[in-house]
Amino acid sequence: MKLQKVFARPASLAEISFHFCPGCHHGIVHRLLGEAIDTYGIREKTIGVPGVGCCVFLYDYLDIDVCEAPHGRAPAVATGFKRVLPRNVVFTYQGDGDLGAIGMSEVVHTANRGENITVIFVNNGVYGMTGGQMAPTTLLGQQTTTSAFGRDFHRDGYPIRMTEMLATLEGVAFAARVTLHNAAGVKKARKAVMKAFEMQLNNMGFTFVEFISACPTNWRLSPEEATARIDDEVLPYYPLGIYKERKSPDYL
Repeated sequence: MKLQKVFARPASLAEISFHFCPGCHHGIVHRLLGEAIDTYGIREKTIGVPGVGCCVFLYDYLDIDVCEAPHGRAPAVATGFKRVLPRNVVFTYQGDGDLGAIGMSEVVHTANRGENITVIFVNNGVYGMTGGQMAPTTLLGQQTTTSAFGRDFHRDGYPIRMTEMLATLEGVAFAARVTLHNAAGVKKARKAVMKAFEMQLNNMGFTFVEFISACPTNWRLSPEEATARIDDEVLPYYPLGIYKERKSPDYL
């Protein structure tokens, strides 16, 4: 019987050794993006815009055009690319500190304008690259290098649910939260990325996919413990699902 290959590296995914920490989910996001780019045959016209932080290494992992943006400004840079090159597929790749703190204004107004781009948002609840400081998405009680006794809402406010907030804006065509910590979650995450890119190709407006991701190093947990924490602590506060999906491009 002749064997048939059913699983292979996406052509858009560069052949490079994975350098992220053990248990980090950035590699899964890279693969899902590569699969979507290959599926739609858009590698030669795709532009990725990563923000500052762990996301910046996108230029090493995907064989596409990539332009790094200043901290928090990826949606603004992506807007510029899309308006000048409207036939290209443009996406940002951002972490929770980059998007939810210094970049909050950019992503909200980009979404509200209905810019026809895709925002890929990796939420691991901390500033991963710079030392594990508290981020806008850090959970209440969570200890970080800047919240040694745990996040306190009296002092620090509440964790921000970006997907739910952006879904209320008229310009948003698609908003979903997915997880990467188990096989079922990755399967649904793949569908969300495919849908977001499909809607951009159909000129349906702003699309947003939030990925719940682990950061074992800054959580001070093993990869196995980090996976359990997502089930026990993270998902109860950040429920998964599709929060908005426009059915037609005729929304004006």
